[in-house]
Amino acid sequence: MKKTVRLRVNGLEQEVSVATHHTLLDVLRREFKLHSVREGCGIGMCGACTVLVEGKPVSSCLLLAALAAEKDVVTVEALGRQGLHPIQQAFVDHTAFQCSFCTPGFLLTTKALLEENPAPTPEQVKAYLAGNLCRCGSYMKIMDAVLDAARRLQPANANAT
Repeated sequence: MKKTVRLRVNGLEQEVSVATHHTLLDVLRREFKLHSVREGCGIGMCGACTVLVEGKPVSSCLLLAALAAEKDVVTVEALGRQGLHPIQQAFVDHTAFQCSFCTPGFLLTTKALLEENPAPTPEQVKAYLAGNLCRCGSYMKIMDAVLDAARRLQPANANAT
């Protein structure tokens, strides 16, 4: 069975016909050709498929595409439209990746964290990123990058309040 839904992905609205059992992950990859959204585990445990839905990190492998209708969905492709986003630059500067399979999920989760808490402690970063797994074990470099990104965004965050 198929259903036509209007999805708003990275600021662009598009109507797509989706099978009612297809996940947002399936639709983002197949219909939108957004391959930064990756399936790692298929059960919401690894964070590789993380996208932001209404600004919150969501495992797109668990969310039916039809349930994302009329909601703002953001993938990592939206971050670097004007050059590298400060979060992306911090990850590059700290080499907070090796194979990069997990990087899009970490970047988006970091974005959500820093929007909620512009100056997190290392313990808060660990807790917030706990749903994202890195196969390569780059956790210390990821931590350094997140804390650096928070510092880089601090003036922008201070002006936003």
